[in-house]
Amino acid sequence: MKVLIVYAHPEPKSFNGAMRDLAVSVLEGKGHTVQVSDLYAMKFKAVPDQKDFIKLGNPDYFKLGLEQQYAQKHDIYTEDIKTEQQKLLWANFVLFQFPVNWFSMPALLKGWVDRIFGLGFVYGGGKWYDTGGLKGRKAMLSMTTGGPASFYGSRGRNGDMELLLWPIQNGILKFAGFDVLPPFVAWGVAHVSEEQRKKYLEEFRQRLLTLDSTPPLFFHPSGDYDENFVLRKGIEPGTRFQSIQ
Repeated sequence: MKVLIVYAHPEPKSFNGAMRDLAVSVLEGKGHTVQVSDLYAMKFKAVPDQKDFIKLGNPDYFKLGLEQQYAQKHDIYTEDIKTEQQKLLWANFVLFQFPVNWFSMPALLKGWVDRIFGLGFVYGGGKWYDTGGLKGRKAMLSMTTGGPASFYGSRGRNGDMELLLWPIQNGILKFAGFDVLPPFVAWGVAHVSEEQRKKYLEEFRQRLLTLDSTPPLFFHPSGDYDENFVLRKGIEPGTRFQSIQ
């Protein structure tokens, strides 16, 4: 298996850094080939703008999606974008490693998505969800939180983690065509014991060793929706995501 790890944390000695290093070690130990996009170390440009393109299709009025579509067709993206897109096309499996920031992914990682998952590459022209440009690949979120698991339950103060992750797992990964594996969460890592952190790493190791046999999360296929993209009569909304606690 060819694995891309997209890593977003500024401190190499952080727990996220330990999770990244463990993922590389375990997956390479299983015979997989691994590449890492360390976004902070790369000083990756997070803001999409006119500088993403060697030239513009319409220099008089900038519209990001149309310029992305034009660049994809004419091969005029800047090298940093082309390199990351090639990594995605190379990979069978993509692991996203990051701390949960303000109930979402870090801004740098979201900027990576904004620039790399462009119109014409992962979506557009009939490409989305079941037919997304990254169809046939798997993806998984691996995250740390500041609060304990109880904060993120259905009755928790921070809200249900399953719902918090919907914009990422459905709105980004599934929309782009990925089969999405259940996420791994290390809860409250700054506030737990060293023993608990070691336990998290061992649990993460076991998840990494069983990627091939882990079923993806359920998302309704496109055929379940009518012409207005509403579930057809007689089809009930799918069951909730597999527990991540």
